[in-house]
Amino acid sequence: MYEPKIPADAKQKYQERLNRVETAIHLGTPDRVPVTAFFASWTVRSEGSCYRDLYYDYEKAGDAALRFYEKHPEMDINMFSGFTSGRANELAQSQMIDWPGRPGTLVSDNSSHQVIEREFMTQEEYPEMLDDFTGFMLRKYIPRAFPSLKGFSGLQAIPTIVLNTSILAPFYSPQAQEAYRVLAQIGEEDKKAADANAGYQAKLTEMGFPPLFTGASEAPYDILGDYFRGTMGIFEDLTDDSMQEYIERACDMFADQQIQALQYFRFVDLPVKRVFFPLHKAMDGFMNEEQYERLYWKPLKKIMMALIDMGVTPFIYTEGPYDSRIDQLTDVPKGKVVYHFEKANMKNVKEKLGKVACISGNLSISRLEFGTKEEVVRELRELLETCMPGGGYLFDFNGSLENAKPENLDAMFETLAKYGNY
Repeated sequence: MYEPKIPADAKQKYQERLNRVETAIHLGTPDRVPVTAFFASWTVRSEGSCYRDLYYDYEKAGDAALRFYEKHPEMDINMFSGFTSGRANELAQSQMIDWPGRPGTLVSDNSSHQVIEREFMTQEEYPEMLDDFTGFMLRKYIPRAFPSLKGFSGLQAIPTIVLNTSILAPFYSPQAQEAYRVLAQIGEEDKKAADANAGYQAKLTEMGFPPLFTGASEAPYDILGDYFRGTMGIFEDLTDDSMQEYIERACDMFADQQIQALQYFRFVDLPVKRVFFPLHKAMDGFMNEEQYERLYWKPLKKIMMALIDMGVTPFIYTEGPYDSRIDQLTDVPKGKVVYHFEKANMKNVKEKLGKVACISGNLSISRLEFGTKEEVVRELRELLETCMPGGGYLFDFNGSLENAKPENLDAMFETLAKYGNY
């Protein structure tokens, strides 16, 4: 592991950064605008590594991330994206993504994984999924999403009469035993990635950079659309009145599942308590206002309120144009939520949301990649002038940065240093 030079005052810097971000989240005015930008793979790519290394060469990617943060003390958090085991996904024959480094892939080493939307649940299977979720996941979903675990498809429901071990036969069938064998190998590979990630996160902490999140979730409607029905499938369901009840039941079930899965925040000592929610399928025009309120916002808010009750901050990362949704977003307790925007009128966002929730986002990553220094400075100054007054603002891009001109990033940091102080 690369050993960066750790400043003598790293612990003090860690606390200063942590306080700066927390002050803004709770609608206060810190000493300067917190820099919480989603640098994503740029943290490794700018230092000689690539996306492929995040899947297959943890040390190379992790060392590159350490060098990035050593060079950029302006950052108030670490946004190191962590590792995913390419080998584990190979073993599982993962069907949901393609990724750099996979044998036979067309994905570039410098590209993130590519989502392959598949219909892992048919419209006719809603009742089965809702009435026997665990059974559906074991017998149908997992074998479809991870074909090397198809041996689980024979795990039938246990009968009510239990007199001997014969009822266990589906669990020790040759097919099931093969699935267990592969699953053990997957677990070994995933553990290597998890251990490496923990090591580098610890090093970033030593360097004085707290994490931005300690958890992740999704809006229940997105879970249904992303992982079960696919975008086209959920569109079909949305336009069929006979399916509305199934969608609503599924979203409520996923909300309860997410709340249960996030209960660790009650018991685990964490440096920050924030959960990241990328919103995939609710931007302007995706559904009408009534559908958004009932099928998207209501179950999402249910999770958010449960987290707030646990002292956890939901970090809502809107994607796509979101101007028509601003009014619903105001319906949260004051100073308890962060809203990030990719594309929205930030003057309107500040006016309507600024006294309710912390806001973030909106600096164009395209401008950083293709624009001039002057354009970057002008856009950033306008953003700061709009969002800074009164506090409650975190600086970020409008998306995850993959490419940028070094001179544009230099201009960005210089502008933040010159105009980002309160």
